[in-house]
Amino acid sequence: MKAMILAAGRGERMRPLTDTTPKPLLKVNDKSLIEYHIEKLKNVGIKDLVINHAWLGDVIEKSLGNGSRYGVRISYSPEQQGGLETAGGIRHALHLLGNEPFIVVNGDVYSEFDYAELVNLELGDALGCLYLTDNPDFHPQGDFCIRDGYLDLTPELTFSGISVYRPEAFKDIPDERAKLKPYFEKWSADRKLLARYLNAYWCDVGTPERLNNLDLRLRHQEK
Repeated sequence: MKAMILAAGRGERMRPLTDTTPKPLLKVNDKSLIEYHIEKLKNVGIKDLVINHAWLGDVIEKSLGNGSRYGVRISYSPEQQGGLETAGGIRHALHLLGNEPFIVVNGDVYSEFDYAELVNLELGDALGCLYLTDNPDFHPQGDFCIRDGYLDLTPELTFSGISVYRPEAFKDIPDERAKLKPYFEKWSADRKLLARYLNAYWCDVGTPERLNNLDLRLRHQEK
């Protein structure tokens, strides 16, 4: 099984921090956000990783290298200026992800969720599975909900940015800029998208304040 870490975003709300540092490389407790994902994936046996990038991609590649110092193998999927959005980015990297189901994780989230659940997930005939979490204060309206194990479009919970997909879900998507939500809506209508509840601490590290709060949390845990 392989995994893709999404790292192509500009991080506008994080400026000026992201003017010179890609958001996934911002640090909490002296470790970059993306390194937490790399280590968690490696610890559950995922050693082949794909990372897409657009903004300051050379900085990401220079920082992480080929992954050898983490005990993994990293392949990169460069995108055009401005990026390809999530669906386009996954489609563009599909040739690197193989023929088996793969994990996709947003590079700018942090979670204490056990990634072993992703490895052991049974998709059946579904095209993928989204992990949903409780709505944070900054997104009280939510995105989707879970109905009988499937994704429902009623906004009750928030998409965590952690998911598993079959590659065939993306094969008919054009290799161009494309958002993922319209495909979620289609797959959900066809009962082809599972959903599970993420029962663990989770944070979308989207602003300097959230970055600082997460840093304080992790430093406190070490005391």
